Amino acid sequence: MANFDYKLLSALAEVIELQSFELAASKLFISQSAISQRIKSLEEYIGQPVLIRSQPIELTVAGEQLVSHFKKVKQLEHELTPVLSPDKPFKPLKISLAVNADSIATWFIQAITPVLQNHLVELNLLIEHEERTLDKLRTGEAIGAVSVIEKPLKGYRSFRLGNMEYCLVANEQFKERYFKHGVNRESLKMAPAISYDHKDDMHVRFIAKHFNLAASEYYCHSVRSSEAFVELAKQGVAYCLLPKLQIAHELASGELISIAPNIELIETLYWHSWILVKGVNRKISQQIVTLGQKKLSG
Repeated sequence: MANFDYKLLSALAEVIELQSFELAASKLFISQSAISQRIKSLEEYIGQPVLIRSQPIELTVAGEQLVSHFKKVKQLEHELTPVLSPDKPFKPLKISLAVNADSIATWFIQAITPVLQNHLVELNLLIEHEERTLDKLRTGEAIGAVSVIEKPLKGYRSFRLGNMEYCLVANEQFKERYFKHGVNRESLKMAPAISYDHKDDMHVRFIAKHFNLAASEYYCHSVRSSEAFVELAKQGVAYCLLPKLQIAHELASGELISIAPNIELIETLYWHSWILVKGVNRKISQQIVTLGQKKLSG
């Protein structure tokens, strides 16, 4: 199939990004009925649905492929604009990257800063669990992702960044209160933990593997901030699983201590980017790979 009508693909991309036919229509300066007709025309053209009209609005497999294709084309067009139309006002390059919270809290911002300082970029960081960031590539929401999965999607390639080492930590007072006789199944049942949210299974997997304790057998705060994990642990209200890279100072100063020093978790991270990436996107990928490999162990 050839000769896509990119007005139709643009309508699809805006509907899924804004999660609203009305907002997408407003952004494209057309009526809501017009944008609905564009989606219908696209579905008739390819012979299958592109959207699941649910809440939230979701893409079908075909819709994911079309949005991904459209965003790649827009990236290539952006790189050509200053060459073909040097007098045309240069718009910021919109770049969406899917990254896990722990990378954001440790090394990732430092990696992308040089490119942001030297290029006109409008950045959208999609914070997602390291097991699920590739979903953002699959749907076309992101053009690059940090993941624990090594195998790349079709049209992408992956680069090994290194290992993120985690340890179970708390402050001294918390340890004395809850783990005076050691970290075990019984003491863990009584001690408050912290996880990122209900989808965060890193903590659950760790506790289940090493202490044979199910998530339903202990209680756990949900906090969607890696930095807040550190502060709550320092305040002595919970224990948590944190990257050593993030708390090197706290461990050295004694503000936080490893409460199970013989048990650690190591997650290997990979950077995934489009095979044909070039220009600013290529520079960002290179910076991420270079600094990631420098900062992460192994």
